[in-house]
Amino acid sequence: MAHPRRSPDDHYVTDTSDLQLETELILCKHLPANPESPPPLHRNQHLQFLVKNLVQGFPSRYISQDASQPWLLFWTLQGFSVLGVALDPGNRQKCGLILVSTRFELRLKGRLFHPDGGFGGGPGQQAHLLPTYAAVSALAIVGRPGPGGGWDQIDREKMYEFFMSLKQPDGSFLVSHDAEVDVRGIYCLLVVAHLLDILTPDLLEGTPAFVASCQTYEGGFSCASQPYFSAEADESMILLDGIRPPLGEAHGGYTFCALASWIMLQPYLKLYGQGERRPFVNYRKLMRWLVLLQGSEVELGGFRGRTNKLVDGCYSWWVGGCFALLASQGIGGGYGRDAEPTGETQDEGEWDDVDESVWNKLWLQGYILCAGQHPSGGLRDKPPKPADSYHTLYCLVGLSAAQHSVYLSPARRAHLLAQWQSLPGYKNEELRKTSFLEVLSWTEEEGGSHVLGGSVNRVNATHPIFTLTMTHTEAFMSHFYKQTISRSK
Repeated sequence: MAHPRRSPDDHYVTDTSDLQLETELILCKHLPANPESPPPLHRNQHLQFLVKNLVQGFPSRYISQDASQPWLLFWTLQGFSVLGVALDPGNRQKCGLILVSTRFELRLKGRLFHPDGGFGGGPGQQAHLLPTYAAVSALAIVGRPGPGGGWDQIDREKMYEFFMSLKQPDGSFLVSHDAEVDVRGIYCLLVVAHLLDILTPDLLEGTPAFVASCQTYEGGFSCASQPYFSAEADESMILLDGIRPPLGEAHGGYTFCALASWIMLQPYLKLYGQGERRPFVNYRKLMRWLVLLQGSEVELGGFRGRTNKLVDGCYSWWVGGCFALLASQGIGGGYGRDAEPTGETQDEGEWDDVDESVWNKLWLQGYILCAGQHPSGGLRDKPPKPADSYHTLYCLVGLSAAQHSVYLSPARRAHLLAQWQSLPGYKNEELRKTSFLEVLSWTEEEGGSHVLGGSVNRVNATHPIFTLTMTHTEAFMSHFYKQTISRSK
């Protein structure tokens, strides 16, 4: 079988061009003889990799992740969920996880939850937005209501106070006290606020404008933007909206977090953003940038995270997961619908010159199956690198994004709305209701899956915003919003 043509260059040899060539030569060795018959998903090996880490403990090289202990747990537990291993008592015992889940709950509640709200990355560490997301998401998977179940032991009032203590005048948030602003932290905050039903207009004020200001000239998003203020005669400071340059280059991880945050903020904008200058995201530039991040045939169709960088398995999710989010706003195609899309493209006009799908889902599945799987179990950046917990999860959810057509369903929203129960004593009822309906309206299109290699390679669908399964998302939010959801007929 002839090798695909290598990526073009300008014949000026650099360390970067040498590394690109070396990577392409390695990836070519993993090309299947028949592109339509890739290696199967080595499900059992990946399960053994996850079980070993939890039961026997992580290898010593993970000591560098001491401040990411909730992440190690979340990556592993969600990995089981994507692979279809339900963490009910029977399956926990079968997988050897029943003791691990007990240790897990003690670890999160007894050692990592900060007394002032939020979760730390390790015992005795200060609260931080990123491990807070990981801890709450992990509890959504293994926890339950009631005493000792983990859900009702989360102090939502202190969590909200912690969030508000991090808020900045430009609508951004510090990731931790005396730390930096980062759009990844805003994503983590918004997910937790949605899951725990602690959204308020005060929490969200100014945040949409900050998120939009992080979009770069390429179309993707950077980690933050630089605010400028005008000093007034009364010594007050006024934010200059027109001068907020993004800091740094566009990056796949920042872009997913910014776009998912932007989608989560749409109910707030519709309810409270009419009287002010509405922030704007250039969807066309974003779509173009995302599409160009997919590698060529010689790179097996994997995604890179930045322009002129190497492909990496984790961007299967950070970049590949963005397309469903854009489709929910009427941009792009290839996703199911049960009614005409209602997403606004603002003043960019209709997207009418695009194929049904703007990225190659089968190529991405091929990259993960051919290059992402480590022979000993677990998934990786690319060969010859080792497997790790981070890449194992984000390769798996990237595979999920490439297999399933998940979309915002008006029919599902109407079903949820008909069952919504307004409860006395709740403020901001319209915001909490609308946010609840929007994030739970995501639905997998029936018959819309396209699984390369057949059903043996199928993984579970993933909520495109929260990176949890649909089932865990619905159960967790229904509990905190005090709603009962019956199944659609």
